[in-house]
Amino acid sequence: MVKVIDAECVACGACVDGGPQDAITVDDVAIINSDKCVDCGACVDECPSSAIVE
Repeated sequence: MVKVIDAECVACGACVDGGPQDAITVDDVAIINSDKCVDCGACVDECPSSAIVE
């Protein structure tokens, strides 16, 4: 399961467009909805600050 390292997240939103399931929203940090996440890792690849990890 992917997770967000809050201290590294810059809330840029790149991960929102990267994931195919609309599983991520961004407020002060990225938030992953585990009910929608299919663990594909697309958001990991899109995150420029390496704040999302598998």
